[in-house]
Formats: sequence, structure tokens, C-alpha cells
Amino acid sequence: MLGLVAFLGCDSSPEVAPIVSGASTSSDETRAATEIEIPRSLRGLSVGPPDPMGLPSVVPCATCHELPDASVPLPTSARGIAGPHRGLTVDHGGLVCASCHHPVQRDALRLADGRAIALVDAMRLCAQCHGPQARAYEHGAHGGMRGHWDVAEGPRARNHCVSCHDPHGPNFGSFAPLRGPRDRFFPRPEGAEHE
Repeated sequence: MLGLVAFLGCDSSPEVAPIVSGASTSSDETRAATEIEIPRSLRGLSVGPPDPMGLPSVVPCATCHELPDASVPLPTSARGIAGPHRGLTVDHGGLVCASCHHPVQRDALRLADGRAIALVDAMRLCAQCHGPQARAYEHGAHGGMRGHWDVAEGPRARNHCVSCHDPHGPNFGSFAPLRGPRDRFFPRPEGAEHE
């Protein structure tokens, strides 16, 4: 029977729909996709004057790192690194360059299992160690969002991890939180400071 199914061009395995953020599970409901904005820093190194649109000019990493020569190892620290990366510091736990950057494909990142991924897919790399933040991001509680909360109403855009966090030093410094918004319909208690 299984041979007949294969012969007829059918697959006996169950159909698995791709998981797309904002995708509808109902066939009669159309939803807008959620776009994750990719920071320019993940497309290459910002150099020189701005481009005609006023954005930083970006040179792809492969421009300088295209030689697949594994005999030149990645540095174990950013100290003493030369060229356009001069002055780079890494303060990301006990990580070294090769913890995230692929040792041979210099314009790629390396997952924990050794597979290479493109720089723009850095969120997959971040999620390996930062699971709680990745789950909060999936549910909209981390990462910031613009557009429609309900994707049935229209599109939304989300930030990438690198939009807010420098991957070489992701911690934010200490800061005092701002006061919440003032509700003009809810009176302030007597004696509260005037705004």
C-alpha cells in the first residue's frame, strides 16, 4: 500500500504547515505578515559617507573575508584586533569570537551544532542561549513592535535582537524608569504633584 502511495506521487506523512509569525490557521481569514526589520549592521560593515538615501554605506563582510582559509584562526578575544574592527570590545559573558562567528565562513555565524547561518539570521543564534527572551519575543513581550497588534487588521513590524542589543556587549546600563502615562480621565489623588 505504501508503495502505491509513493508511486502515485502522494506523501504518506502528515502535512505540516510552515510556521510564519502572524499566519492564519483559518483558510477564510487573511492576515498580514509580521516583518522583522534587519539592522544594517547585519548586512555588513558601515563605512564611509552615507549612501544617497542618507543611510550608512555598508560593505558586505565577504568583501574582506572571502578567503575560505581555515589556517587563519579567529582571535580568542577582540583585544588587539586590527583593521575596521579596531577598538571592538566583547563583554558577552565568557564568549569569544568563535563562540558565535563561523571559523571558516567569516561572513556567517555558527550555531551550537556547528552549522553556519547567515548574519541576518542572528536571532536563531541568540535564541540558543537566551530562551526566556526568545519566548517573550514570540509572544510580543520583548523586542518592540510597530503596526497592528491584531495582524488581521494590518501589518506589523518587529525589531531584531541586534536592533536594541549590541551582540558584543548586549547588557543595557542602569537607568531610572520614566513615569507612566498620565490618564486624563482618572483624577490624581489630592496632594499628588502637578504635571
